[in-house]
Amino acid sequence: MDFLKAWFQRTFSDPQIVLLALILVIGALIVFGLGAMLWPVFASLVVAYLLEGAVQLLQRFGLGRLPAVIIVFLFFLASLFLLLFGLVPMLSRQLTQLLTALPNYISQGQELLVELPRRYPQLVSEAQVNAVTENISVEIGRWGQQALSWSLASVANLAGLVILLVLVPVLVFFFLKDKDRIIGWYVGFLPAHRDLVSRVWTEVESQIANYVRGKFGEIIIVGSVAYIAFLLLGLQYAALLATVVGFSVLIPYVGAFSATIPVAMVAYFQFGWGWDFGWVVIVYTIIQILDGNVLVPLMFSEAVNLHPVAIIVAILVFGGLWGFWGIFFAIPLATVVNAVINAWPRQAVVTGDA
Repeated sequence: MDFLKAWFQRTFSDPQIVLLALILVIGALIVFGLGAMLWPVFASLVVAYLLEGAVQLLQRFGLGRLPAVIIVFLFFLASLFLLLFGLVPMLSRQLTQLLTALPNYISQGQELLVELPRRYPQLVSEAQVNAVTENISVEIGRWGQQALSWSLASVANLAGLVILLVLVPVLVFFFLKDKDRIIGWYVGFLPAHRDLVSRVWTEVESQIANYVRGKFGEIIIVGSVAYIAFLLLGLQYAALLATVVGFSVLIPYVGAFSATIPVAMVAYFQFGWGWDFGWVVIVYTIIQILDGNVLVPLMFSEAVNLHPVAIIVAILVFGGLWGFWGIFFAIPLATVVNAVINAWPRQAVVTGDA
């Protein structure tokens, strides 16, 4: 007890540490208490981080801040328009086609399961196959109910979605246009002596910016390459599967394996066992190998440097807390924790002469 008391007095006697701890506590309270209401603001901040690099690039070519922001923002609006009226309808159409073909896929899968006890009686019994089939039927029914409730909720929230599509671009524009004013307003609440906070913020801001831009670029590149490859191979639902593959990079190590399942299943039910199926698996494996061994080191050379165990723990913790956005920000949030730990003052270890 005396040890903890001495540590507390020694640590929090420094005003810089108290300030850093206070900022972390307030930030956590805001995220936990208001996260559900402020997620459009968080989403707008992510987009602003993505676009800030392009704004700075135009400024280096001699443009002023406002003209650069306007040009980049117009490009963002054009991309958003293309996404909403080009990619989304295509994905919706392919998803509808996949759901229509799903009963046929399920029946083919059940026939394959029924054949297993006949071909491999020593490994698989009919009772095991029946149990698996019943579990699949239960899960399909549950998924169907969830899909129905989700569709009804989507119709009910359509007005909110329209408002969101207007609100996020407006927030993005002002985050870009008034970046210095917003940061200045925030800094105005801090004391003059804030070296520790400034050091942590500089490291975290750089890490988050690199991560968000790099991860967005990785999603676009991996998804585009997968789409072209699936089209050339004649794979059905190419856009839908490529989107799944692209977003799978958000979850390191686990995402690639998870995306393999729908790609392999669609390829098998379309082509069966054979070279067409084999080529899909081979090309998909090559894409994942190039992503992990070439693209990621190239795009994230200046980004996060965390141990794989720390990354997986961060994904589990923050994903469990905040769902999709927790998964997306798991690595940046882990870098925040890492930066605080690295910047936290340590007591010097005094060693005596032997």
